Amino acid sequence: MVMDVGRVCVKIAGHEAGRRCVIVEKLDDTFVVVTGLGVKRRRCNIAHLEPTDKIIEIQKGASDEEVRRALEAAGLS
Repeated sequence: MVMDVGRVCVKIAGHEAGRRCVIVEKLDDTFVVVTGLGVKRRRCNIAHLEPTDKIIEIQKGASDEEVRRALEAAGLS
C-alpha cells in the first residue's frame, strides 16, 4: 500500500502502538511525519506503521487542528 500524505495508519511500535495516525509529510522512502488523536507529531519509520485502506483529504504539512477536523469529518475520530 502506498504511504502518501493523508493515509490513515495504525502505529505498531513504540509507546503509541495501537493508535491511529495520519501521514502529513513524506520525508524519504523510509521516514514520514505522522500526527493524530493521541499521537504526537513526529518522524516515524514506515516499518512501524500499518496502513489502512482509508485516506483523508489534507495538504502536505497540515496542522494538527486540520488533521483532527478531517478525521472527525471522515468519522474516524
